[in-house]
Amino acid sequence: MLVKNQVVGDKQYSKNGKTAPHFKVIDEKDFEAEKISLINYIGKTQTLGEAYFDNKESHSFGNLSKEEWNTLFYKHLDHHLNQFAV
Repeated sequence: MLVKNQVVGDKQYSKNGKTAPHFKVIDEKDFEAEKISLINYIGKTQTLGEAYFDNKESHSFGNLSKEEWNTLFYKHLDHHLNQFAV
């Protein structure tokens, strides 16, 4: 809960932030397969719509509003696309 405001607030993620060990990807990934998976997740999120996410529980941050979910999704994706210069 200490980082919730950083995650769902307006400020961008800081560079070189620590990643929790259980989130680190250590095996090889197929870029094209991962790209297709991401596109499918984005499509599913759009299909579910904002009402689906309003007040939905996050495993890490408790219940989030649809605006907080939107900010979290955007910032997380933007962070990783910039991280890997995609």
